[in-house]
Amino acid sequence: MKLLWVLFAAVSFGTADAADVRLNKSLNEEIIMVKNGSGLFSTELETTLFKPKGEGPFPLVVINHGKESGNPRFQARARYIVAAREFVRRGYVVMIPMRGGFSRSSGNYIQGGCNPAGNGVEQAKDVRAVLDYARTLPFVDRERVIVMGQSHGGLTTMAFGTDPYPGVLGLVNFAGGLKLSGCAGWEGSLVRAFGSFGEKVPYATLWFYGDNDSYWPKETVAEMFAAYTGAGGKARLVSFGTFKGDAHGMFGDRDGLLIWWPEVEKFLTELGLPTQVQPQEEADDPVSRKLREAGQAEFLSESCRRLYQAFLDGDSPRAFATSEKGRCGYATGADDLKKRAIDFCRGKTDQTCTLYVVDDEVVAGR
Repeated sequence: MKLLWVLFAAVSFGTADAADVRLNKSLNEEIIMVKNGSGLFSTELETTLFKPKGEGPFPLVVINHGKESGNPRFQARARYIVAAREFVRRGYVVMIPMRGGFSRSSGNYIQGGCNPAGNGVEQAKDVRAVLDYARTLPFVDRERVIVMGQSHGGLTTMAFGTDPYPGVLGLVNFAGGLKLSGCAGWEGSLVRAFGSFGEKVPYATLWFYGDNDSYWPKETVAEMFAAYTGAGGKARLVSFGTFKGDAHGMFGDRDGLLIWWPEVEKFLTELGLPTQVQPQEEADDPVSRKLREAGQAEFLSESCRRLYQAFLDGDSPRAFATSEKGRCGYATGADDLKKRAIDFCRGKTDQTCTLYVVDDEVVAGR
């Protein structure tokens, strides 16, 4: 029975590999398998890489993912496309590794019992393996590296910082932690974990936590920060209040960019890292020219032109819709794509919206 399950799992993951891969051409997205260790107990880490055009060397941002409920093997590949786009536009390489036991990475997820600090340290070993690999890439500037993470990835990032790594300049923690709700007093364990990190992390760190975070009570966040800084850790806390229905997802939300980017930009500047958007060479093939011209149509308002640029940067399948009264909207992803684009365009009004561009084809003319 066990052998049969293994065979079934292999077939299932193989099918997902063929059907679920989405790659963003404008961000030069690719998926690489990074080896961690050697011999019988080595693992391979499914890692998403985004990079600017050109030879570099470019500064590097590593983003560490969170942990969803359920079996980590069925967790989708993390892409953080909103953040990746902002960094690539500014001349950064972005790498997002799936840690052992997550998604299509081999190995097992190590829970670590009721010890969040130990869990984070174990997870950080995979981050170091990815950085070891990144240092071999000719287009990566090994002396200019930022490591950041969201939720469980934020805990992993802070744990990573306890063992200094060459070229790393700073850490960014988005709602970091690990909720071990099956462990009595898990909040206190989390506070103590961050206190232990503060004793050892030499880097400047930037933290983001919201008031309506479904994982971390405000009081726990305050205690974590006090424990970290009280132990000697250097940190600045951005307490940004409420965000939509759950502040825990702020980093991955397009609207969250308005909250975190100005603070990260300031942090990067303090570390001597670039923040200016780099000029991009535009593709000159007929399809690209037609899509650019569609975005300059006279009937599009200035706000719709800006939204259209975001649409062009988005993943396929994608659709952009417009109305005769100056509204517009777009959607990406396969599920109800065209309907979602039209609904976005309509908003809460009764305006009639029609599809304007689908994928790389202008489907309506004016």
